[in-house]
Amino acid sequence: MCTGGCAKCLGATLIPLAVLCTLANILLFFPGGKTVEDSTHITDEVWYFGGIVGSGVLMIFPALVFLGLQNSDCCGCCGCRSCGKRFAMFSSILFAALGFLGAGYCFILSAVAINRGPKCNTGSDWNYPFNNGDYLGNHTLWDKCQSPKDIVPWNLTLFSLLLIMSGIQAVLCGIQAVNGLLGTLCGDCKCCGCCG
Repeated sequence: MCTGGCAKCLGATLIPLAVLCTLANILLFFPGGKTVEDSTHITDEVWYFGGIVGSGVLMIFPALVFLGLQNSDCCGCCGCRSCGKRFAMFSSILFAALGFLGAGYCFILSAVAINRGPKCNTGSDWNYPFNNGDYLGNHTLWDKCQSPKDIVPWNLTLFSLLLIMSGIQAVLCGIQAVNGLLGTLCGDCKCCGCCG
């Protein structure tokens, strides 16, 4: 497969992942699927917008660049027609790095949120009743959260989805960085024989 064709495939995969990460982060603003009266009752990590900014907005730019790489070959330079393709593939490495950073931000934030657990009403106050992920292996501890209803599985599911999807995005951006390097060194796929 040509380096541009591979990049287009990666870009087409990153866009739905970015949309899903954004939706997952938005759903986290509604603990247990319900609106809250006070915004301080929402888990702190939700307010860092890992899914919206990191794996959402920052991922759209690399995805759009990757989608356009297959057809981007400017008029060439120095008499070499594939020079424009090489420059485009080089620039894709920079956008892949941007996407990797955004996905990494979301991944780390999600891991911290899963380990910390959700903010919930324990009967006396709104706080974080779990310590270092102890609730993950012991479902009886989930009863510490009296409200919002089903807040623990809600947060655990959505942050786990963000963790998985941002991990996939980071891997895809890493693949594009290698693909971009090959495209920069080889130029058009025909010159390297990459397409047979």
